[in-house]
Amino acid sequence: MKNKHGANIFELSRKYGFEIEDILDFSSNINPLGASKKAMEHLKNNLELISTYPDPEYFDLKSAISNYTNSNMEDIFLGSGTTELLKEYIQYINPKNAMILSPCYSEYESELKKINSNIFHYALNEDLEFKINVEDLISEINLNKINLLIFANPNNPTGTILSRSEIENILNNTDTFLLIDETYVEFTNTDEFSSIPLTKKYSKLFVTRGVSKFFAAPGIRLGYAITSDENTKIHFNSNSMLWSINIFAELMGQVMFSDSEYLNTVFNFIKAERTYMTDELSKLQNLKVYSSQGNFILCKILNDITAHELREHLLKKAIVIRDCSNFVGLTKNHFRFCILKEEDNKKLVSEIAEFLK
Repeated sequence: MKNKHGANIFELSRKYGFEIEDILDFSSNINPLGASKKAMEHLKNNLELISTYPDPEYFDLKSAISNYTNSNMEDIFLGSGTTELLKEYIQYINPKNAMILSPCYSEYESELKKINSNIFHYALNEDLEFKINVEDLISEINLNKINLLIFANPNNPTGTILSRSEIENILNNTDTFLLIDETYVEFTNTDEFSSIPLTKKYSKLFVTRGVSKFFAAPGIRLGYAITSDENTKIHFNSNSMLWSINIFAELMGQVMFSDSEYLNTVFNFIKAERTYMTDELSKLQNLKVYSSQGNFILCKILNDITAHELREHLLKKAIVIRDCSNFVGLTKNHFRFCILKEEDNKKLVSEIAEFLK
């Protein structure tokens, strides 16, 4: 059975009779400004390369990622999306004892169950705004002899985050392997929060990123991972498929990572709209809004209305949010939405305010 993440807008279009372009999908966590126009133009100008095999070494693509992340080219591995790389690393480490945060992205637990790991849930305390107590986390890792710790930074769906120095603290004071999913880190200050620079110093660190969310390019299925561990590199190199990344992903990747104007525009837009929506929704008496470092915001309804009821109400208006009741550690009152375009964000705020009156 395939896990569903967010809404299937094609299914909603069929069910409710909406035109797909009229659906406001606040559940997908995709940057609403679209993909880099420079990357799209580069792809358009090289469409004839569809009849050419990609470079099996992906030299130009890896070089672009290396320059973008300030990492070593030989430490970069490519995948058809981030989940493929997460799955491969989890299977490679094959941890007896693994720890994940609760709540978190469901695929981590799904993959750990496939290899029969003992799964420990580190519960994020709602009373502490879901923030992570690093010293307590370190104690739990050591107490339970955790072989692999997995988390997203920022965490989905809570939006909470660990700084690079806090992550280094974990690496220095435990023996665990550490898999960090940086799907959303580019919506934050990467100089403070990205752990990629630590890969040069700590071999037990494995960091993944993709282009689906920040770069708004889920269709090209491009993910990458960075590690300096020689045994891990040998494993990934020996198990990699020839031409695993298609020519469209290779072409766009060669340009999008160096499009500084695009990078700055997306970051500043999301930051401004995230602040606006947090501030406006925080004014509502029956709603708790949690601070977020992602391009999404977690909320909790404080009266008898459930997230399901709010979602069903909004669906009638072609607005889709994420009911978070199926996340471990959350309740029927929690929901999440991502940042869309300015006018769409204003509409969501207005509709939520009206329904919660």
